[in-house]
Amino acid sequence: MGNTSAIVFSGIAPHPPIMVPEVGREAIAEVRGSIAAMAELTRRIINSGAETVVIISPHAPLSSDAFVAYHSQPLHGDFANFRAPATTVEFPTDEELLAGIVNAAADENYEVPALEGHDLDHGTAVPLYFLDRNGWQGRVVALGYSFLSNEDHLKFGECIREAAESVGRAVAFIASGDLSHRLKPEAPAGYNPSAHLFDEQVVDALDRNKASQIADIDPDLRRAAGECGYRSILVALGLAQSLPAACEVLHYEAPFGVGYLVAQLTNVKTVSAGETAFVTVGQQNSVDEDLPALARSAVETFVRDGRQISVPQNAAEILGARAACFVSIKTRDGDLRGCIGTIEPVKETLGDELVANAISAATRDPRFAPVAENELPNLKYSVDILSAPEPATVAELDPAVYGVIVEDESGLLRGLLLPDLAGVDTAEQQMNIAARKAGIAPGAPLKLSRFRVDRFREK
Repeated sequence: MGNTSAIVFSGIAPHPPIMVPEVGREAIAEVRGSIAAMAELTRRIINSGAETVVIISPHAPLSSDAFVAYHSQPLHGDFANFRAPATTVEFPTDEELLAGIVNAAADENYEVPALEGHDLDHGTAVPLYFLDRNGWQGRVVALGYSFLSNEDHLKFGECIREAAESVGRAVAFIASGDLSHRLKPEAPAGYNPSAHLFDEQVVDALDRNKASQIADIDPDLRRAAGECGYRSILVALGLAQSLPAACEVLHYEAPFGVGYLVAQLTNVKTVSAGETAFVTVGQQNSVDEDLPALARSAVETFVRDGRQISVPQNAAEILGARAACFVSIKTRDGDLRGCIGTIEPVKETLGDELVANAISAATRDPRFAPVAENELPNLKYSVDILSAPEPATVAELDPAVYGVIVEDESGLLRGLLLPDLAGVDTAEQQMNIAARKAGIAPGAPLKLSRFRVDRFREK
């Protein structure tokens, strides 16, 4: 018998290569919101317990009358076509689940021919890049859609869900694709004055938790938009239609005349064998508000009452993940009042990490006296969530994009500097400041690591 918790997460992800820092370089400033949303999407997938991610792309070598599947072991993709050949993704194929999808599709008279000897297309590689860099580890099934009818794509989604239920383990699904390509005169596919209506209808359906309405969008409007993600979304709708709806738009933007959407369709979290719980995320506050608000609550409670708060049960789901973070406290005039963090997680959840670091920033930063109660109304909070550090050379640093960790040759002295700080414009400045904080002598050899940051500030 199937277990409907087998599909634990379903979401939508954009795939412009410019989002990949090694490709977009300085241009990623235009898509920071999408990059942060992909980090949040990854955390939700991690927190769901998904062991396999199934992803469907519009840019695989497609067949007009069949769905396709990459059959390499392992799956491999790079960004050589985008002048970043050293930037790669690689995941093992979930061969059991793939075979189940092929068989379930065959029962409905759909073919799923194998793509052998092909590297992953960018519609698959870009979302997998963000899954990899933000800490998800598991197996992947990589598919491409067809040019069959809308009903066929919905039905194929049901086949994927049936196969996931048959393997009996947690599976997440990502519909890769961009929305309209014709939102501005300078857009790559030209401009259509009606194109924005397509994006607005998709976003509105998700905002109202009515994702099924996306299947009814006027096909003439789709053609006017020049989209590439609609059929991917249809497959996601098909597999999610019997699951509790938990639609949420994590981010939408269109900086280059192309609509980039990161969204959640459903999120069912396994509690124990045979039992599921429906998890609704972000009902009251956005993640941007939840994280700094928790830092504020932690500091104000500790300063006033001398006790450490617990993370609320209905807090943003991101707080259940395990990650390192920094908490910064500033006055409303912009003066730093305290900043403490962890390079690697030391607590079981990000929520516990954040609470502990917020209290430390307020009371244990050696540069400042502990925060007094009369100061509390004049303080603002921000939270930086760190990706796992990766070794780097000086040429691979970018202080606008990456934070840096420097160590002396013995590994005993270590200093860190967050990215995107005022007055820090070059890698050399960034390294020197971090080394000085660590007490490393000027000119001493340094071992470098870099990391990315998702920054959440109080409004």
